[in-house]
Amino acid sequence: MGDVAGSSAGKTKTVRDMVLSMAVIGAVVAVIYIFIPHDESATPVKPVNSAELKAALSTASRAASYPVLAPKGLDKDWKATSVRYRGADDEHWHLGFHGPDGKYVAVEQSTGKPGPFIADQSQDAKDTGKTERIGGKDWKRYEGDEYDALVLQEGGATTVVTGSGSMARLTEVAGSLEPAPADKA
Repeated sequence: MGDVAGSSAGKTKTVRDMVLSMAVIGAVVAVIYIFIPHDESATPVKPVNSAELKAALSTASRAASYPVLAPKGLDKDWKATSVRYRGADDEHWHLGFHGPDGKYVAVEQSTGKPGPFIADQSQDAKDTGKTERIGGKDWKRYEGDEYDALVLQEGGATTVVTGSGSMARLTEVAGSLEPAPADKA
């Protein structure tokens, strides 16, 4: 009978030790969660590496029937986050950025129908009837609930600089756009 009573007491002690250990671990986790800053709503920004950007730009420049535009000379705080060219999709060039202020700005170009393309890329921003003189060209200004946009139509393509960034940021990107060299090799 002594063995049975001793066995039961040993199990109780083991369970009690396990519960105490779990309580200590839980307390440590709670302290870390409370005191270490975190933003659960933020999606981590994954930058596009420069080799991937150069390759996509080179491909688009060779394939497109219009001068593909890309920013040159932007501050290092601008991070390219997405890049693609779809020739079958109305020659659509896309280059997205995470700006220094944390807002999104994209350069979109296409030979597709301007009206639907502008509406889609600007999330239905409306033409204000105003133009901005940027880099020696007249860009139409669009404003919307989600995105604002600057729109330029030339060379058989529509260029839309759009995003959640301020109009000053959109203007900064539009002013930095230059035709990418077409490596025809």
